[in-house]
Amino acid sequence: MIPLPPRTTTFLSSFALAPALLCLFACAPESMDLTQEPPSPTPQPFVSSYVPLVRERFQKVLDGKPVDLYTIRNARGSFAKITNYGAKLEQLVVPDRDGKFGDVVLGYDGIDAAVTGQASMGAFMGRYANRIAGGKFTLDGVQYQLPLNDGARPNTVHGGPKGARFRVFDATQIDTSHLVLRYVFADGEEGFPGTLALTIHYLFTNDDELRVSYEATATDKKTVLNLTSHPFFNLSNNPGTSALDHEFTMQADRVLEIDNNLIPTGLLRDVAGTPMDFRNPKTLGKDLGASYDLLVLGSGYDHTYVLNKTADGRLALCARVREPSSGRTLEVWSTEPGLQLFSGNGFAAMSPRDLGKGGVLYPLRSGFALEPMHFPDSPNRPAFPSTVLAPGETYQGEIRYKFSTQP
Repeated sequence: MIPLPPRTTTFLSSFALAPALLCLFACAPESMDLTQEPPSPTPQPFVSSYVPLVRERFQKVLDGKPVDLYTIRNARGSFAKITNYGAKLEQLVVPDRDGKFGDVVLGYDGIDAAVTGQASMGAFMGRYANRIAGGKFTLDGVQYQLPLNDGARPNTVHGGPKGARFRVFDATQIDTSHLVLRYVFADGEEGFPGTLALTIHYLFTNDDELRVSYEATATDKKTVLNLTSHPFFNLSNNPGTSALDHEFTMQADRVLEIDNNLIPTGLLRDVAGTPMDFRNPKTLGKDLGASYDLLVLGSGYDHTYVLNKTADGRLALCARVREPSSGRTLEVWSTEPGLQLFSGNGFAAMSPRDLGKGGVLYPLRSGFALEPMHFPDSPNRPAFPSTVLAPGETYQGEIRYKFSTQP
């Protein structure tokens, strides 16, 4: 077992909340009129190719709270649409190499489909993203048992059957480019100890960078947390097609070994000479069919990579993805120590829950996820970076999705 440095519970404000963003928070009005769509910027000369989402189809009352669809955009014409149900990113529209705008994330046409569809689609994950073995962990001599919700596997996954992806957040639209979502986890919610206040900022910059920054404060008891964003990408703007031709580069020399329940064994494997190696550019599908034990166990890629970046919470490049037909390139930057690569192994083209935007059925591996996070089952692995948060401590993190084009 290779020990890793412990996690820092607070990050430098220059990374989690840049000075410009702090000014925005201080100078912006507390809220805006959410009955209106944010005003459009000066019209841009572009050609669009995506399914428009109708805001009214996301307006509903769930768990006694109003659900809506919010738009954030930049001056270049790119935009994102987010629902406060699960803080889910439903649409992200950016240009290709020819200036043609297209949607690069999978999602749903309305709130009913988002509720019955793939629960992780575009969601923000908490209180604990990824898996906890047996749904149990011990803090200060007290064992906590969580509900098991990982199918046939005896694990708790993504915060339990009513984790953050199923909760209605309170939303405040600061301006046309900035949305704030808040949720407070109650002590004992989904079996986790302690009250935890979570705030998420979605900010779209003028250089086509979607920033997802988040902070969580433990108020009354020691707890554990692991937070991430879970969009499924297909950079081609053709969501009914495979994403296996996307070219990946990842900043990771090691990957967590897993058992048959997809739980880390505690060993960190070198990726060199294996199908897990993305240090040099290769397509997602190049080695996917290899008879390699980790790929067989995960039914494809469903693994946590140990990022080469330092574990001190500094923002760093995690991965770069290029789609050849459109020329779109995605860079994922993060403050987290790990990166989960998921190759869309759960999509089944004839499942009603995979009926996406525009009536498109999302087939197997039509989207991929890159989820910056701490390691799975960290509460039961002392050698992993700590995911424990004590009362009064605040955890801050950030994920950036940066888009550009190449010839």
